[in-house]
Amino acid sequence: MAVDMERIPARRRRLAGRLAVLGERDFRWFFVGYATSLLGSSMAPVAVAFAVLDGGGGSGGHGGSGTDLGWVMAARILPIVLVLLAGGVIADRLGSRRVMLASDVLRGVVQAVFAAVLMAGRAPVWAMVVLVAVWGVGEGLFMPALGALVPGLVRDRSRLPDANTLLGLARSVGTVAGPAVAGVVTAAQGPAAVLLVDAVTYGVGALALARLSLPGRAEGGADRSGSMLGDLRSGWWEFGSRPWLWITTAHMGLFNLLVWAPFLVLGPLAARQGLGGARGWGLVMGVYGVGAVMGGLLMLGRRPGRPLAVATLATFGWVLPSAALAAGASLAWVVSAALLAGAGSAVCGTLYSTTMQSWVPPEVLARVASFGALGAFVLGPVGLAAAGPAADQIGSASVLLFGALWQLVAGVVVLAVPVVRRRRWEQAVEGVRGERGLGHKTGK
Repeated sequence: MAVDMERIPARRRRLAGRLAVLGERDFRWFFVGYATSLLGSSMAPVAVAFAVLDGGGGSGGHGGSGTDLGWVMAARILPIVLVLLAGGVIADRLGSRRVMLASDVLRGVVQAVFAAVLMAGRAPVWAMVVLVAVWGVGEGLFMPALGALVPGLVRDRSRLPDANTLLGLARSVGTVAGPAVAGVVTAAQGPAAVLLVDAVTYGVGALALARLSLPGRAEGGADRSGSMLGDLRSGWWEFGSRPWLWITTAHMGLFNLLVWAPFLVLGPLAARQGLGGARGWGLVMGVYGVGAVMGGLLMLGRRPGRPLAVATLATFGWVLPSAALAAGASLAWVVSAALLAGAGSAVCGTLYSTTMQSWVPPEVLARVASFGALGAFVLGPVGLAAAGPAADQIGSASVLLFGALWQLVAGVVVLAVPVVRRRRWEQAVEGVRGERGLGHKTGK
C-alpha cells in the first residue's frame, strides 16, 4: 500500500506538468473559447444537411435533393480555399487575434441568420448557398490566423507542443461529440436549434479572444507599407525557402488526393456491401475520432527529439484503413485500423503545427500557414470527385489499394529526405533567429 501511495503523487505531478500550459492565462482563455466554438462548428454540418434535405425547414414542401446538398456543401468548401491566402496576408498585417475575432463574429451572425431563416419558413437553396459561402469565408480567414496566434499565447516556449496537443484534443473531441449531439438536437428541435447553439458558441469564442492580452509582436501585424500582393510574394518565398515545409505539405496534399478522399467516398460503399451499412461506417469514423483523442493524450508532455521524423512515421497509420477495406477485411479489422490511423493523425498534426510555429518567424507565420493549408487541402475536392469514376473503371479495391501503397511509399520517400529525418527538436526551441531556409544552411 505504501508503494502505491508513493506512486500516486508522482503520477499527479507528471499530469500537472503536462497540463501546465493551462496555467498560462491567455492560452487558458483561448482554449476554453476555441473548444466551445469547435463543438458548435462540428454540430452545424449535420444541421445544415438536414435543413437542405428537409426542404429548408418549411412544412408541407418537398425535401431537397442530393444535388441541392452537394451545392450547399461545395459552397462552404470553395470560399475556404479561395480565401486562405488572403487570410494569411490579412492576419500578418492586422494581427491574428483581430482577424479571428472578426471571423468568429461573422460566423456567429451567419448562423443566427441561418437559424432565423429556417424558423421563418421554407428557405430556398440559393439562400442557404449564400449563407454557407459567407460561413466559409469566415473559416478561410480564421485558419491561417490560428496557426500564427498559438505561439503568442504561450510564454514558455517549451510548452508549445502541449498547447498544440490540447487544441488537437479539442478538435478530436468535437469531431466525436458534435455530430452525436447535433443528431439528438436536430431530431428533437430541428436544425434551426442547432444553428442557434452554434451561433452562441462562436460568441463564446469571440469573448475569449477579446479577453486576451498578448505581447506586442503576437498582437500586432507586419509592416503594412507594401502591397498585399507583395506580402503574398514574400510569404511564398518564406514558404518555398524551407524544404522541410514544402516537402511535408506536398506529402499531405497528395495524401488527401490519393488516400483520404477515396477512403471517404468508397468507404461507405464498402460498408453498405459488407460492413453493416451506415451503422458500421459510423462506428469506423467514430473510432477514428477516438483514436485521435488517444493520440492526443499520448502526446501530452512528450517532445520527440526529431519531431518531423516522428510525424512522418505517424502518417503510416493512414495506410491501414484503406488497406483493410481493399482486402475485404471484417468490420473489427477496419475499426482497429481506423483507431490506429486516428491516433497517428493526432501525433502528426501536433508535431507539424509545432514545427511550423517554432521554425517560421512570427511576422510571416500566418502567410506561411496559409500556403501550407492550401497545399494540403486544395487537391482534396479533386480526389472526392474522381474517386467514384476511378472506382467504376478499375474497381473500388484497386483504388483503395493504390492509395494505401502510395501512402507507404510516400512516407518512406519523405523519411529519406535528410532535412526531414535529421531535424532535431533542440533546433526548434532555439527559436527562429535568422532562420531562412534553415535546411540548406545547416545541411540537416
